[in-house]
Amino acid sequence: MNPDLLIAIATMGGLGLFFAAALAIADKKLRVEENPLIGRIHEALPGANCGACGYAGCYDFAVQVVDGNARCNGCPVGGQETADEVASILGLESIQSVRMVARVLCRGGIKEARNKEIPYIGPQSCSVQEIVSGGNKVCIYGCLGGGDCVEACGFNAIYMNDNRLPVVVEEFCTGCGMCAAVCPRNIIEIHPVDRDIFVFCRNHDGAREANVLCNASCIGCGICARKSGGAINMENNLAVIDYEKLNPEIISFEKCKSGAIGYLPGRAPARPVEPQETQEKVIAKT
Repeated sequence: MNPDLLIAIATMGGLGLFFAAALAIADKKLRVEENPLIGRIHEALPGANCGACGYAGCYDFAVQVVDGNARCNGCPVGGQETADEVASILGLESIQSVRMVARVLCRGGIKEARNKEIPYIGPQSCSVQEIVSGGNKVCIYGCLGGGDCVEACGFNAIYMNDNRLPVVVEEFCTGCGMCAAVCPRNIIEIHPVDRDIFVFCRNHDGAREANVLCNASCIGCGICARKSGGAINMENNLAVIDYEKLNPEIISFEKCKSGAIGYLPGRAPARPVEPQETQEKVIAKT
């Protein structure tokens, strides 16, 4: 055999053994033992890797929980059941998990919103419409109707209705926030499931412009704010709710002619029955 070939083989073999030994030593000296609790918590999580907890994924969340940087009920997808299991693994008392769901804060569909004179023709993705022309509607704050939120949802918890507005299927929604993240108009927000009063508009135009652009827009009249006890404030022609101060009983939501503020469908409490004497007076007048 050629001596030069033998020397090359011996050299390469020697280098291979040297680097293998170096890696073995480095692995032994530099290895960081993983806390076994991380693996157990990771297995208890739903594995959605959606980032709704505020971390890179389920494994990162598990690490943060073990390190004490995240709470055991911080996974909105897993809900209370996952929170209980994580707390049990850590030997802690479980914390009540508040279920979060997505809410669509726009009621300006194709029936309510005014369209541009020149229709948009092109890709229907909301992100593309926003960049190219702003879509078909004159309102620059409302839903574009492209359905990016539907495609982003991994739980089949949102769909587009006949009015080209997204509808959240509450029982399927996990509150992961993926639909809100892809909405270029920011009309989708994540809220506690028991919160039922919202401003269903994002328009900041003045009263005259807003009313022309969409029948369902907030015109910034301030009627809802004046008798709200400070719970509703007008900011740049739009009502903003302070939920810590909100007392629905003192606010006349029915005075909002466009319905831009009020209860979710089916959530409004029943009105108290008027006294018999009052009812008789009303009947007598009619």
